Amino acid sequence: MKYYCIGIKGTGMSTLAQMLSDMGNQVSGYDDAKDYKFTQKGLEERKIPIYYDGNYALDKDTIVTYSKAFQDSHPEMKRVRELGLTIKPYNEIVGDITKEFKTISVCGTHGKTTTTSLIRHLLENTIGCNYFIGDGTGHIDRKNDRLVIESDEFNRHFLAYHPQIAVITCIELEHTEIYKDLEDTIKTFETFANKAKLVIANGDDENIRKISFANEVIFYGEKENNDYILKNISLDTSGSSFELFHHQEKIGSFFVPLYGHHNVMNTSAAIIEALEEGLTVSQIKENLTTFQNAKRRFTIEQVGKCFILDDYAHHPTEIKATLEAVRQKFPDKKITVVFRPNTYSRTAAFKSEFAEVLTKADKAFVTPILCDRENPQDYPPIKSEDIVEKIKGGELIDENSIEKLWPYRDGVVCFMGCATVAHLIEKWKKLLQEKNA
Repeated sequence: MKYYCIGIKGTGMSTLAQMLSDMGNQVSGYDDAKDYKFTQKGLEERKIPIYYDGNYALDKDTIVTYSKAFQDSHPEMKRVRELGLTIKPYNEIVGDITKEFKTISVCGTHGKTTTTSLIRHLLENTIGCNYFIGDGTGHIDRKNDRLVIESDEFNRHFLAYHPQIAVITCIELEHTEIYKDLEDTIKTFETFANKAKLVIANGDDENIRKISFANEVIFYGEKENNDYILKNISLDTSGSSFELFHHQEKIGSFFVPLYGHHNVMNTSAAIIEALEEGLTVSQIKENLTTFQNAKRRFTIEQVGKCFILDDYAHHPTEIKATLEAVRQKFPDKKITVVFRPNTYSRTAAFKSEFAEVLTKADKAFVTPILCDRENPQDYPPIKSEDIVEKIKGGELIDENSIEKLWPYRDGVVCFMGCATVAHLIEKWKKLLQEKNA
């Protein structure tokens, strides 16, 4: 079959395009962004063409799918409709793929990408698996009967999926443009979870505990009312260690080269899933030590004396967790954060919470809001200054004022946001290199 993916450089769309190609389909795509994005690597490896104008001829039997960032008024969306092509929502195509495998769906407001990556790493190096990860990484080999998939609640996309096993990391209010309140969010996760035969869930999360499960559930966490209990957690500059018990029986002591309490929880979920798949404790231990996280998840590069961190954190809870993880790894360094807000709805809903968590850094900068799927007129008036004014010593920053970071070059500079921060990082690296900092 032939597929045309509009917005092919988006993390989810890039991943889907790669998987469709691996399944033997002819795939091409369109994007507005002509500059290089990290999501292109897998597309280029598969020689999937990317087009930047509407001059590419499309066969009548081509199936079109598209990113929500592309409105109906976009020229390429109008063109494919005028051609009379079949247009199928992105999540429905993903859902069709999940039907073909034993699908392990990882969902949750935070931690989806890392937990999916952990499970993928454990299974891929032992029994084999296919995977769909929200950092633009996807792979299908029909010899593998398992599919590990990051399952996003945005636009209720994951309700189109067909999991046999669901992993739930946490539930919090997010995507306020989609969900009317926290109760709506919990009910949607409940609907999704009850599609699976087995659920592995964070039992310490009070919102997960509000779900009425209709299937088998394995709870994990630090509290004694869980099935798997974490004990003796140790966080240091090399990573994180902990013991895992199944009720009163010790399963083992584990180390993972990840930082932050949240990643101990994510690792525990992955371990339990691996045990359910029949992996031995020794197999799990060995593979955890070689784990490398997904793209834009706590990625660190050193330029001169400056440590540069690139992270996808875009919700107050995620920013808080990432800053705590940075403190764990760099306890003696000054921490500067550059946060790029994405979407007017999220910024308006959490402006006070953003300001509160950003104060946990030694210095905080905020860029202008970068949003490609919302009209600012549809939301209460909001701008980045509304966050900055609540932060003591907070400042605005953009690509043209990156030199504001210069006084903080001897510490850790953390770039955070789900919108691209690549240009900011490149400008900062160039400045450091030019001045031999």
